[in-house]
Amino acid sequence: MQTNFCNSFTFISLPKKSKKMKSKIILLVVTFFSTVSIAQSKVGTIDSEYIISLMPEAKIVLEKSQAYGAKLDSSFSIKVEDFQVKLKDFQDNQATLSDLMKKTKSKELAEMETDIKKYQQNGSQLLKLKQNELMRPLYNKLSEAIRDVSKANKFTQVLTITGNQFAYIDDAFDITGLVMTKLGIKVPENK
Repeated sequence: MQTNFCNSFTFISLPKKSKKMKSKIILLVVTFFSTVSIAQSKVGTIDSEYIISLMPEAKIVLEKSQAYGAKLDSSFSIKVEDFQVKLKDFQDNQATLSDLMKKTKSKELAEMETDIKKYQQNGSQLLKLKQNELMRPLYNKLSEAIRDVSKANKFTQVLTITGNQFAYIDDAFDITGLVMTKLGIKVPENK
């Protein structure tokens, strides 16, 4: 009798009907192990933005962001006012200025205008960077709590529900409340 080696198993060479049976058994074993491995996965969901919005530190971050925004607005206003004063002065005295002085003042005003436009464009980016810097500790704290809750409840994956990314989510797997409890955040009555 001749033997074949297939998938680390030794099989005796069998007639055609037996080969079909062997294929069915292998398919059954593969299906069984696939089902077992899927059954071991536990997926949870979380509304991380909701939790962040309820963290006490979020109010401090909002206040600091607003203060930084006000500082940027104040600096911008000072630049605009300075430009307007110099522009008015140029317009009022233009008739008495020499050609060289007109060119110099015009160049200075053009540079100021360009600087104001750049400052305006960069202002929103600077504010966003500051907000990200201020929010980073909150996200780190949330990530740590998610990791702890996930390990304690044997979740293999946790997906965020922010942005309506799913067509269906079983609320039984939502760990938002567990993470909020871990962080000591009370759930408002009207979520």
